[in-house]
Amino acid sequence: MSAPQARDFDVVIVGAGVIGAAMASLLVARKLSSPGRVAIIADRFATPVPADADWDLRVFATSRASERLLKMCGVWDSLPAARVFAYERMCVWDAGGEPRGKGSLSFDSAEIGEPNLGFIVDGRVLQWQCLQAARSTGAVLLEAGLGSVVATDAHVSISLSDGRTLCSQLVIAADGQESKTRELLGIETAGHNYRQNALVAHVRTAKSHANTAWQRFLRSGPLAFLPLPDGRSSIVWSAALAEAARLRALDPEAFGAALTAASGEVLGDCELSTPLASFPLKLQYALEYARPRAVLLGDAAHAVHPLAGQGLNLGLLDCAALADVLGQAGGTGYFGEHRLLRRYERWRRSENLLAAGALDGLERLFSNADPLSTALRSAGLGAVDKLPFIKRRFVQRALGTIGDIPAFLKTEADARINAL
Repeated sequence: MSAPQARDFDVVIVGAGVIGAAMASLLVARKLSSPGRVAIIADRFATPVPADADWDLRVFATSRASERLLKMCGVWDSLPAARVFAYERMCVWDAGGEPRGKGSLSFDSAEIGEPNLGFIVDGRVLQWQCLQAARSTGAVLLEAGLGSVVATDAHVSISLSDGRTLCSQLVIAADGQESKTRELLGIETAGHNYRQNALVAHVRTAKSHANTAWQRFLRSGPLAFLPLPDGRSSIVWSAALAEAARLRALDPEAFGAALTAASGEVLGDCELSTPLASFPLKLQYALEYARPRAVLLGDAAHAVHPLAGQGLNLGLLDCAALADVLGQAGGTGYFGEHRLLRRYERWRRSENLLAAGALDGLERLFSNADPLSTALRSAGLGAVDKLPFIKRRFVQRALGTIGDIPAFLKTEADARINAL
């Protein structure tokens, strides 16, 4: 039997999550490639989400920049209204302070002239709709494992576990924190384990979440409540390993009581409405984002602490930056040029390292129980809360309306703000 014939593409994307699928759609939407010239390979692809299914335990807080990019990809407007929820306020406070009081920092979209501070989106539904959008743009979906990646001056050859071979101008690694593509390319990572687990679940609370995202910094890690449209909240509770193990061993009633106490009863009594899940936390960043004819996106390039919910937004900005750089090349024949890919690497690696460093610093600062550190944290949060201009810039940065982002994600109003 003869070997399967190689198939030619402009771009092969490894990974069919939100980042990989969105990148495939963006390449066609920005007219960088044509239908049928982009392939996505994955061990398995997402399946449809039943309309009556509960919200996924994995939820994303999307920024304005992410919203705009997903609209360009044909994803945003296809998301079911019941799986997207706009939140209007955020309250952050230290364990030694009070919500909306001493030692707290509050944001309100009305104060900065925005309709909201972002959206909470069902993770499973978002992944499915991103994959559907990629299909509709003509992306070729290939279900198989990754065998090898070999780059030459002319092209990159990707072999699959089923014996097929793909030839491409560029391979994009969007296959997550444990990226096999990154490993095959020989790109090393650095970082450290937080020795924490994030506990996630949906909970009912005695008090209304008031369209507000709540976050309390505890000594063992931050606790966040993200509002859902049915009145529940999705929690992300980062705790040291021993504490996380203790909490996981509690029965639902005892866990609800522990959660109520840890939140300072900000939303009253808490009751689990789903099983509890957990995942380990670490800071990880690739030492290189680009090799000749290969580039990394999203979690394959960087993994950050979830305390600010920025992981997905950083990954989608990677997609936008890569599309912007490739658009400057003037043709698919330049996709794999290392000089071009290095431009993307310099842009996004510096931005992502800055974000990772800031999140890592916040985690270290707020987990320090030293009395002086506690007093300084509370004073700092309270001081910033009284500075409207600084608060506005914080929110605009988080929304992706200011900063070093591609021009096609900015409105004219954003451009004027950046010029200030």
